[in-house]
Amino acid sequence: MLNLQRMTMFVAVVEAGSFTAAADVLGQTKAVVSFNLRQLESELGVTLLLRSTRRLTLTEAGETFYRRGVSLLQEAENLQDEVRASHHGLRGELRITTTPEYGCRTVIPALAAFSEQHPDLRIRHVSSSQHADLISERFDVAIRLGTLADSRYRASLIARFAIIPVASPGWLAQHPMNSLQDLSEAGWIIHNRLSSPLRWTLTDALQQEVAFEITQSPRLYADSAAALLAFAKAGSGVALLPEWLVGKALAEKALVALLPEYRFPQQGIYAVYPDARHVPAKVRAFIDFLRERETTGPREV
Repeated sequence: MLNLQRMTMFVAVVEAGSFTAAADVLGQTKAVVSFNLRQLESELGVTLLLRSTRRLTLTEAGETFYRRGVSLLQEAENLQDEVRASHHGLRGELRITTTPEYGCRTVIPALAAFSEQHPDLRIRHVSSSQHADLISERFDVAIRLGTLADSRYRASLIARFAIIPVASPGWLAQHPMNSLQDLSEAGWIIHNRLSSPLRWTLTDALQQEVAFEITQSPRLYADSAAALLAFAKAGSGVALLPEWLVGKALAEKALVALLPEYRFPQQGIYAVYPDARHVPAKVRAFIDFLRERETTGPREV
């Protein structure tokens, strides 16, 4: 039978990079950790780690065991949390990652309210524009916006939102927007994660589909919606941004919505989580909580 304690030690050694560092993390002696790793390799009948005076290297079997071990330990933790939750409410730790903009606007206030309801649950939030590997980085759930392409994970739709092309009044005065051709030939500010060429299928005022493509090579790229917003307000060109993010700038006339008779495809807000056999109670509870807030709560823009 697989010994989860020894698996925990093995994972700790891999992630810490040494027996000494892993022993410190685990609150054990180096000798205890080393002994348990030798026993684990003996029980499995394979070598997991190649040891040298300078570093540790995973064998092919060790790579496989590490990846599966991380998932197994996570499932064991989730099972423990779920069993406890049925008697004592949500416990353990909820690890969540979001984009900075949507995180600050929506997810962090939701987490604050969720935490009030579940005082025994620890919450760890990481803000990043990069898509995390949920399994290797130990996240329970990621809130992602746009469209999804990664089939390794499961996803639950939270809500949908509109995206609109915007520019500053100053830029618009020098570059009038009277047609889709004008928009396609404009100077665009592009998010790094958008693919190229940049094409969309728009909907016009008669609900007819219209093909649209940016024909001029963009000069400005950025890795976050906040950066695109700042470029647009500075008069650098056209940015395609979520309505919830630019609502205030539009109301204050710092930005102008371009060709509002055409609508870009709506985008989704998704809760993404590892494709485990059992979704942890804390993950299910927070997804339901966030969806309820987005459906019924006030939307500040």
